[in-house]
Amino acid sequence: MRPLTDILRRPARAAKPVKAVEPGPAKPAAKKEESPDLLAQRDRLLEKFTIMQADLGGAFYEMAIRDHVRMDVLTRKAAELQRVDAELLAAERMLELERADAAGICPSCDSPYGHSVRFCPQCGHSLSPAGAAA
Repeated sequence: MRPLTDILRRPARAAKPVKAVEPGPAKPAAKKEESPDLLAQRDRLLEKFTIMQADLGGAFYEMAIRDHVRMDVLTRKAAELQRVDAELLAAERMLELERADAAGICPSCDSPYGHSVRFCPQCGHSLSPAGAAA
């Protein structure tokens, strides 16, 4: 094993030249039919979710290093986070419906389905009014 002083005295290697990265295709802009209010709501919920998630992790870390973990506080914060996550999921599903021009969401599996479809393409659940009553 070589001594540390030999390693430190060794001349630095020349850095490899960095290749220029060509810009890829631009991301497609949001479609015109997407509701700006729904996009704003989704962005607001996503930011809130991210902050709450970091807060929950930070709270647990602080409690753990002090060896004083309070599960009731963590459980309450986790429940609030779960509620925001459910709202975020609902907003994203509504945006997905707008993008896909779907007729609705399957009551059985929550998948979007198209117009004039009698059965859910995901789970096979009947989407007709007579099938829903049965």
